Amino acid sequence: MALHNAQEPAADPAVDIFASPLSERPLPKRSMPELPSPPPVVFQLLRNELLLDGNAAQNLATFCTTWADDEVRRLMDLCLDKNIVDKDEYPQTAEIESRCVNILADLWHAPSEGDGNAVGCSTTGSSEAAMLCGLALKWRWRDRRQAAGLSTDRPNLVCGPVQVCWEKFARYFDVELRQVPVEAGATGLQPHQLRDHVDENTIGVVAILGVTYTCTYEPVAEIAAELDRMQAESGLDVPLHIDAASGGFIAPFLHTDLEWDFRIPRVASINASGHKYGMAPLGVGWALWRDQAALPDGLVFHVDYLGGDMPTLALNFSRPGGQVVTQYFMFLRLGREGYRLVYQACADTAQYLGRQVADMGPFTLLYDGVGALPAVSWTLTDPDSVGWTLYDLSDQLRMRGWQVPSYPLPPDRQETVIQRVLVRHGIDRDEIELLAEDMRRAIKHLNEGRPRDASRVGFHH
Repeated sequence: MALHNAQEPAADPAVDIFASPLSERPLPKRSMPELPSPPPVVFQLLRNELLLDGNAAQNLATFCTTWADDEVRRLMDLCLDKNIVDKDEYPQTAEIESRCVNILADLWHAPSEGDGNAVGCSTTGSSEAAMLCGLALKWRWRDRRQAAGLSTDRPNLVCGPVQVCWEKFARYFDVELRQVPVEAGATGLQPHQLRDHVDENTIGVVAILGVTYTCTYEPVAEIAAELDRMQAESGLDVPLHIDAASGGFIAPFLHTDLEWDFRIPRVASINASGHKYGMAPLGVGWALWRDQAALPDGLVFHVDYLGGDMPTLALNFSRPGGQVVTQYFMFLRLGREGYRLVYQACADTAQYLGRQVADMGPFTLLYDGVGALPAVSWTLTDPDSVGWTLYDLSDQLRMRGWQVPSYPLPPDRQETVIQRVLVRHGIDRDEIELLAEDMRRAIKHLNEGRPRDASRVGFHH
């Protein structure tokens, strides 16, 4: 009879991921490991860490796309190795980018140039797009001042409660940011405030189509009209830039009669975020100019890069092409009517939530979801009387996975703390109904106070 070695074999990482050497200790965090590990092991361990992130579908704070078609994921995979900045090597990806720019120019009513091509480019997001548009404003102002023999030492940019990218632009490119305080009862820049802030050193005024804090639109046409009056009175010709990071993909479909874009002659440039309400994956924005005259030639580089001459306008020289290709996919897949249907459904859902919040009792709506972005914002009607804050409510909702932000309004309304919910593609009516139910439970819990330990329910299995 044969004898067999009864010794147990050593754990084989191929047998089970969690029997691998890499899984037996915390992952390296300060230095690279000496030896390689099987890809499935590394994948699963990283996947486990990522479970600690919030659920993107319940993140009601972000403007960014959190849902995508399977075809979008497949196109992204096809484009992993395509550097969209290298137009010589990847000419068809560059052609798709050009198509997107022209589609947006048509959507935003840009006047046609001689060759029929619009003036614009893709970027990594609306922040980079805003910086490029800001640079164009600064260079145009500088060129005008130099031609007139005037000083170019103190450029300034006038705006209301803008997103932090404009603060970065001002700091990085040496421009004074004149951020106009928010008046009582207002949610953004008001036309009559311009006269106290605009002068001969103003490179431009930024109007926001979708204020980050409250989701309302600033009155673009009225701001432009006030700048027209100021020019007629003083001769100051100040261009207008539209930060349409969010509203640029909402207004053309839900608010078609609203004049905010290149239909207004004073609008020189527009930035928007394709990965927000454009429904593209994270990592794409758009910068468009009215015409060639609005974009100084000195900002455009002709680079001998990876085998060809390439005109570029960007803050980097390597970027994957997948986000631009999938933006084009969304344009083709949905068309104008598809975008309208999606965002009408989002707007209806936001307005439904607005009604729910208004009926809960302690809140006053600042924006009810009608007339601007599909979103809702509110504040506590009487913060001193309820015994809790909106920050407390955010914490309670986070226990159920909801990410609902609470924050103060910008100066001079910083004493008002608000909450905001964004309704994006992929957020349905049932999800918002569940949020409303959780809000009611959280409010009841906060009103009753924290139960004593003796009254807590135990764990029974």
